[in-house]
Order: sequence, then C-alpha cells, then structure tokens
Amino acid sequence: MSDGGGWTVLQRRVDDSQDFYLYWDDYKIGFGNRSRNFWLGNEKIYSLTNQRQYELRIDLVGRYGAPYYAKYDLFRISDENDNFRLDVGDYSDGDAGDSLTYHDDKPFTARDNDNDDFDYSYLSPECNNLASYWEGAWWYCDYYDSSLNSPYDSYEFYWYTLPVYNYIKFTEMKVRAIDEEP
Repeated sequence: MSDGGGWTVLQRRVDDSQDFYLYWDDYKIGFGNRSRNFWLGNEKIYSLTNQRQYELRIDLVGRYGAPYYAKYDLFRISDENDNFRLDVGDYSDGDAGDSLTYHDDKPFTARDNDNDDFDYSYLSPECNNLASYWEGAWWYCDYYDSSLNSPYDSYEFYWYTLPVYNYIKFTEMKVRAIDEEP
C-alpha cells in the first residue's frame, strides 16, 4: 500500500467493466469487484469513518498515464438521514490539486435521489440532477470540481485540478485512521 500502508479502499476504478451509473440503494450497500472496480457502500463508509478520525488519499492516473495523488486531513460522511453528507478537511498534500473541498458539506446525489443544488430543468428534465446529467453519483453542489463515479473513459470522469488534461483513467479513494483507537 502507498504512503506507509494501513489504508482501507473505498472506491476503485481501473476500467469500464463495472457500471457506476447506479441507484441510491446500490451506492448505499456497495457494488462491484473489490480487486477491480467498486464502491464500498455509503453505509459502510459512514460506519467506518465515524469511529475515529480518518485522512483521505485519492490516487489518480491521468489520461496519458501520469500518476497523481491528493490527501485530505479529514474525511467522513454522515448517515443516510442526512443523505451521506460529505465532511472533508483541508487539502494537505499531493500533486493532483484540490478538487474535493468544493464538495464539502454537500449531500450525496444519485440518479434516483437528487440532493444537489443544480437546476437547469428549463433546458430539459435531466438537467435537474447532476448525477443523472453526468451519469454518476457524487457529492455535487450546483456544479462540480470532481466526479469520480461518472462513466469511465468519458470527460465526466474528472478531477479539475490535475496539472495536465484533467480527465483520468484510474482512481482509488482510501482512508486511514489518524488517531488512537478509543
């Protein structure tokens, strides 16, 4: 494992063999193959990240093969009653840049559970929900700086602050405890 080990992987994308344009309950319980493409599940992520203090590391590989990473000094999500709202701390290290802080304090949005602030429904009905519009669930606001669950190999699978061409072909989100067990 990178950066000293001890990480629990929450999400991984390596290819397009797993569809991530899924529903609230799929993201709630988790899906995919843990050795390739998966989402651990928001209920598990909530249970894990609310036991202790956790840092987050996101490893990315850009479209042309360059590796990057971003670290945050805190990561947790709330429970389902609060729509698995994101609580992310400060960007603390890395060369990928900060494309997650923009999403701090935002509830999770899925194609069938719209919790974002985006509303351009006057253009078309699918322009009311960013998870539907970009075909991937995430902690969207009124727009986005990152979308790591959108279709693989598309311009929506995205990390805004990558230094060169911000579209990606690999991502891994992982957390590690940074405090002593209670």
